[in-house]
Amino acid sequence: MANSRIVITYCTQCNWLLRAQWYQGELLQTFSEELGEVALAPATGGVFRVDVDNVPVWNRKRDGGFPDISELKRRVRDVVAPRKHLGHIDRAVLGDPEDFDDLN
Repeated sequence: MANSRIVITYCTQCNWLLRAQWYQGELLQTFSEELGEVALAPATGGVFRVDVDNVPVWNRKRDGGFPDISELKRRVRDVVAPRKHLGHIDRAVLGDPEDFDDLN
């Protein structure tokens, strides 16, 4: 899915802008070829949510807190580039990438 759009909705009352910006940078770095935009959307009420093409991949209230960046990258990858290998992030979960011929 080329040119996917991610929206990170964060609570301004909770001062989560810097956290949202950090996730934004990490996702842009990892998925530079797959993403068209990573937008930040201010909200209130303790909201922290990440949506990819209107598909919710993380919701702080549903998923319990903030995502580990490895988990967030895996969830985003599963939507925008399911066959993309995430290097050391996948090795920790899948094992040696040479065991998977068609990941790349």
